[in-house]
Parts: sequence; structure tokens; C-alpha cells
Amino acid sequence: MSRSFTAGLAVAVVIAIASCSTAARPTASIQPSATLAAATLAPTTLPPATAALPGSTGSARASTATDQPTASGPPLARLAAEGGDPTAGQLGTYTWGDGGSDSPWLPGARIAVGSGEPLTVTFATTPRVGSWRARAVPSTSDGPAGAIVLGQGSGTPRFEAPEPGTWTVEVRVVFAKGAGTASYFWQLAVD
Repeated sequence: MSRSFTAGLAVAVVIAIASCSTAARPTASIQPSATLAAATLAPTTLPPATAALPGSTGSARASTATDQPTASGPPLARLAAEGGDPTAGQLGTYTWGDGGSDSPWLPGARIAVGSGEPLTVTFATTPRVGSWRARAVPSTSDGPAGAIVLGQGSGTPRFEAPEPGTWTVEVRVVFAKGAGTASYFWQLAVD
């Protein structure tokens, strides 16, 4: 390499480093007595772009929560009896955004409750529920044939536990504004 090329390359590197924004990054300084071989820089995480790149026609902006993609599926659902600890349901068949999943009838997440006890389904996020339906079959069933309806409506799903036995309960939710649908399953051990 020629001496003038090496000097030109060094100048270009210095200019490139000087033109970078250092507002959100730690800086390193080299003392006059230090050599380049002895200098070390701490690793950094670069902040999101907030200005246009030189030569570009548009302007970049900081990422906001509304820029983020939507969740890849329906929210987690939890079932609880009054005063009891909530139990997360098994997610079955659903449609969400441009995708979905087709699931067989599931046995459900186990929860012990009393006969006729009020049950409430809550969600990990606060989606608006357009409508819902809860139905139950004996836990030995492999599908919904002969299911009894435990409740249906709009808003927060609330219904009563069935008679004593072990039941698979499906709560099918249609979320508002076309967000999607989802079936959640629990296995109720009812006293």
C-alpha cells in the first residue's frame, strides 16, 4: 500500500467516527501516551436510528410501541374460581391476524373447583371480547359431542362449574373488532 493511501484511509476512518452520533453511547478516549494497540473500546448497543442516513430521501424515526408487530397469537387465558388461584388454559384452535392453528380437542389444564362454583376467565392482556361460549363434556370424551353449555354471552366470560365429576371445559372466545377467535381448555375436577 502506498503511504498516501494509508493516510487517506486513516483520515476517512477518523471522519466516519467523528460523524457518528454518540448521544446514547459511551465514549472512549485515548490518552496522548497510549498507543492504538493498547486502546480498547467497550461493546455498546446502538440506539434506534432517529435521523435520515446521508444520501437517503426519507427520514428515519425512533421506533414506538405502535410500530411493533401485533402479537403472533391470542392472549393467554386464565380460569379461576372466586378467591382461587387462576390456572392458564390450553390454547386450542384459533385464528389471529393472518394466521391460526387447527387443534384437536384438548384434555385441558387441571383445576379443582366445587359444583356450582362461579368461574371467571381473565386474559393476560386486555382484549375486548365480542362473544364467548363455555361448554363441558366428561373428561374421557375425545370431542365435543354431547357437550352441555355452561354459559355464553359477551364481555368477561363468567359461568358456573358443572355437577361433580371430571370435565373438559372449552371456552370459545370471539374477540371484538375482528381480532380473531380462540378456544381454551381446562379439566375441571368438580367436588
